[in-house]
Amino acid sequence: MSELSSAPRLDQLGFYTLGGHVESPRQMLTELAQAEELGLGQAFLSERLNVKEACALSGAAGASTESIGITTAATNHNTRHPAITAAFATTMHKLTGGRFTLGLGRGLRPQLAGMGLAPVTTAQLEEFAALMRRLWKGETVRDYAGLLGTFPKIALNEDFDEDIPIGITAFGPATLALAGRSFDVVVLHTFFSDDTVRRCVEAVRVAAEQAGRDPAAVKIWSCYATVTTDLDEQTVLLKTVGRMATYLQVYGDLLVKTNNWSAADLERFRNAEVVCNLTRWADELRDVTVLHQLREAIPQEWLDCAAVGSAAECAQKVRNQFDLGVDGVIMHGATPGELAPIVHSYRDQFLRTALLQPEELTR
Repeated sequence: MSELSSAPRLDQLGFYTLGGHVESPRQMLTELAQAEELGLGQAFLSERLNVKEACALSGAAGASTESIGITTAATNHNTRHPAITAAFATTMHKLTGGRFTLGLGRGLRPQLAGMGLAPVTTAQLEEFAALMRRLWKGETVRDYAGLLGTFPKIALNEDFDEDIPIGITAFGPATLALAGRSFDVVVLHTFFSDDTVRRCVEAVRVAAEQAGRDPAAVKIWSCYATVTTDLDEQTVLLKTVGRMATYLQVYGDLLVKTNNWSAADLERFRNAEVVCNLTRWADELRDVTVLHQLREAIPQEWLDCAAVGSAAECAQKVRNQFDLGVDGVIMHGATPGELAPIVHSYRDQFLRTALLQPEELTR
């Protein structure tokens, strides 16, 4: 057994497997093996309807791992029949010995519209979470007619009595409040400022308390872009500038509003010649010159909402996220191989300076 695999697991640290655009989902198997060797606590699976379908990836992840938690972050409630999603979750729950979390999101409106699906509402997500819990407890639901559709009979197994965590990716205030009153796990968005993370944590905790729940029982994950400058220049630019520019292309108004950033700066970005000339998502670019031009179009304050630097500097910045009130940090945009020096440094800083208490390592 290696030194790292015998070290305490870092349950409060996670990563996204198959980040961004991928050609082969099989690379996930290597990433998960490396993540378990590093002792990371959670693997998050994003869904793209190409080679990243959530159910298939989850099954492979569950079968090929022994200790790491597996969370979809996110799949959509309206792309499968509720009974199929409920059965997917219970199958994963049993397959992994309780390591699975069903994580939901609203999805991208243009993609949903192209599939002939209406935009997802907050009320639908809340009703869906309640329905899943009824089915996981062995209930037979008859003559359901509600926001999710009309179903004469839905049932899984009358002997079920399962407690499966259900999560949600949260951005705006309505989803944050929903997370606090109805969900177990919350994944915040990437490139949130420190102040925004604090406000989001407070919004979730307050909503939980108002709903009569234990605010501390809702686990909040910061999704924190983490990139060491030991990587080549193109990779660093893609994982920072390219990713930020892509988010601005897709939902710039929401990201800027959420962070209380300047709308005028967003307009300057959109009107920049390099942005107007883009014919693809920015995180697909391979031209370093164009990426540098994009960097000039993005305010440095926005790019600073990430851990960029040496492994030691990234480890310290990841640790600082916990001071904002979150329960876990997803080191976003990096593979376990790229994260290894950061995880080494994170452990080393803990052992030398006692930045963390022992109980934090296993919470």
